[in-house]
Amino acid sequence: MLDQLTSAVSPDVRGLLEKALEKRELTAKDAERLLTVHGLDFHALIAAADFASREDCGDDVTYVVCRNINFTNVCYVGCSFCGFARHKDDAAEAFDRTHAEILAKCEDAVRRGATEVCIQGGIHPNKDHTHYRDILRAVKSAYPDLHIHAYSPEEIDFGHKKSGMKLSEYLQWLVDAGLGTMPGTAAEILDDEVRDILSPKKLKTARWIEIIKAAHQIGLRSTSTLMYGHIEKPHHIAAHLDILREIQKETGGFTEFVPLGFIHERNLLYNLLGSRPGPSMEEDLRIIAVSRLFLRPWIKNVQVSWVKMGHKLGQMALSAGANDFGGTLMEESISRESGADFGENTPAEEFRRLIRELGRVPVERTTLYGVVQRFEDPALDPPSREPQKAVELSGPARWRKAIDEASTGRPGSGATALPSAPLSAPL
Repeated sequence: MLDQLTSAVSPDVRGLLEKALEKRELTAKDAERLLTVHGLDFHALIAAADFASREDCGDDVTYVVCRNINFTNVCYVGCSFCGFARHKDDAAEAFDRTHAEILAKCEDAVRRGATEVCIQGGIHPNKDHTHYRDILRAVKSAYPDLHIHAYSPEEIDFGHKKSGMKLSEYLQWLVDAGLGTMPGTAAEILDDEVRDILSPKKLKTARWIEIIKAAHQIGLRSTSTLMYGHIEKPHHIAAHLDILREIQKETGGFTEFVPLGFIHERNLLYNLLGSRPGPSMEEDLRIIAVSRLFLRPWIKNVQVSWVKMGHKLGQMALSAGANDFGGTLMEESISRESGADFGENTPAEEFRRLIRELGRVPVERTTLYGVVQRFEDPALDPPSREPQKAVELSGPARWRKAIDEASTGRPGSGATALPSAPLSAPL
């Protein structure tokens, strides 16, 4: 029966999967074909990518303890897919964090075990290049061991134009102030016809590539990303992946690839321009699987965006070619403002539980994929460093609490700290 199952896979798909598993390089046309598979072809793709991921990375699944810090949501770029940006005169919702506010968030992150802060913001018309440097200096002065992952190519483009420096000099200027790595966001789809619809005022493909290569050439590494599920076609995704692979062959500077599903609910791209309402489950898993097979061996790490996918689909993606669960985040504004509803924080202990449910080994990593700790034995896991929250009790737990208060004569507040052990069976 297994032979029948295998023989039911389309011959051309079977050939491409065999090619990838033999570590022969797929072409952009090959990737385009794999991005359209369904049925048994889809399941064969997922199985091949999972096999390749385990071959490339073993049974380890990594995550990083980090905090997102958005220093301003004031932005005039006007991306049609964004629900985050505000006008600077929007008194009710616009914000521009002070250094004290940023440092308070860093303090909270360190207290909760973070090794990284990811700092990004809107393109504020009243800022210049010194604003970016001063944030780095402030954080590094207070927390010299905290890795700063900051400033997308769009932010770099804005600051560089204000600086009057050569691009490489400007990037080194930021590195000297404390910049550790750079997010490879603002990529969306690296095709200018698509970009002109998504965001006409945003930097073009050639400029994104120029900034990324310049960063890599001075030793400043970055992530790589792609946004899918809107107006793009499979050939756009395939060409985008090909660009990333060629850059990696030249520079070796990408730490990982992060596919980002489009969140559609609260932006113009869907509500006015009529894009698709984000990716389907199959699209999410296909792009994870195809990126694993297409980018190997050049980009080893493929990351799940749990903010976009949620935890359960994220687990499926870890069985479809991904090997990294991303970061704890602690707070997240950009996806949330566009309508994502999977939360803002995944504690480290939750990552470990989700990874172990797959029979895999949780590994806390650094931004550059150094190992902080492998957690092979659950009994040796450290205690949670998350702040304890009061929770309202309902149902049987609330009745039990009322009975306990009545028997002791000590009224409670109506809320209680989260219990460390399950309550006994309801009365």
